[in-house]
Amino acid sequence: MRLLYVTSTFPYGEGEGFLVPEVAALGRLGHELTVAPLRRRRSVVHADAQRLPVRIEAEPLLAPHVLRAAAGELARSPGACARLLRELLGSRTPRILGKNLLAFPKALWLARRARELGVEHIHAHWAATTATLALVAGELTGIPWSFTAHRWDIAEDNLLALKLRRASYVRAINELGARELARAGGDGVPRPEVLHMGVELPAAAAARRGGRGGFRILTAAFLYEVKGHLDLADALAVLAARGQAVHWDVAGNGPLRGALVERVGKLGLDGKVRLLGFVSHDALLDRLGRGEWDAVVLPSVETVDGVREGIPVSLIEALAHGVPVVATATGGIPELLDGGAGLLVPPRDPAALAAALERLHREPGLAEELARRGRERVERDFSAERVAARLQERFEAAARR
Repeated sequence: MRLLYVTSTFPYGEGEGFLVPEVAALGRLGHELTVAPLRRRRSVVHADAQRLPVRIEAEPLLAPHVLRAAAGELARSPGACARLLRELLGSRTPRILGKNLLAFPKALWLARRARELGVEHIHAHWAATTATLALVAGELTGIPWSFTAHRWDIAEDNLLALKLRRASYVRAINELGARELARAGGDGVPRPEVLHMGVELPAAAAARRGGRGGFRILTAAFLYEVKGHLDLADALAVLAARGQAVHWDVAGNGPLRGALVERVGKLGLDGKVRLLGFVSHDALLDRLGRGEWDAVVLPSVETVDGVREGIPVSLIEALAHGVPVVATATGGIPELLDGGAGLLVPPRDPAALAAALERLHREPGLAEELARRGRERVERDFSAERVAARLQERFEAAARR
């Protein structure tokens, strides 16, 4: 099939590296993929994304030729364009309305490009503005369209009920998201399917470090409040006070960096914490495969405005490489670590986090068991090949309808 994937910035920017395995697996199944990011960055950041056999349609939101194409679509289908514009005016807040209106010309341009490229299915990642592009392009062209909802985009509720009614297929990446989407859709709307984000399975698990040079842990996540970095800094201070040699590598950038630097300094952890900044997706996987870390830790929280985790791909990738995981019981994380695939602790509890890390450090047999169970969990339910095969079934079924 000729597939069009609508993304936020992928393959540009620092985010959405989790799309690489899915896009690659669909390509291996013989599909022709075009990727159209909502926003374009200056260069392709992810080296593994550069190797993907995809066509990239990346244009600024209000580029002159985008506006010309939009005008052409308005002339071609004035009634349909007016109807869609009226529906966008029903956005629930001025901010969401502004985002949708700003993206409307590009959605019209996307409809034209999809028609010109002979696209057979349009799929958007995120239920927010990217799904607005898919909605408008799909409605104008008659091409079936669908979307994957992740986490914050569900809470944002950007015309969510409308999109749930109109899409040919809706995918949630975890059970929690599926329940939230079902409530948003209301009666008569099919419950979204739970289909996890998939990862590439390395041929073998990483070699165990065995605590050489101290116990080294990794957190790979944007520096946002929901990721809970400050709680892990507090947990490390507890371990340091007990004389434990734990070293923490932090991969990722974000608005919390200043606060994290301040907390690390205040706790006297400067020699124990390395802020790596942005680490490309392929480099991170390579380092996981070489066994650089004894554990991957994500102390996520639910924020006061209701933002919470889906199932973090960084944890899935750690499990795939046989690296033990310690995380908090929030969002969709328990769904991933169910059955002893990792250690779960309560959110916002640095003492419990410290105890779990100390236990993992002192009990090599536990680390081995977690590594084995985690790898088995990913093989069973989070393989990119399995996910791509299921998406293929859904896309083909929509085309037949």
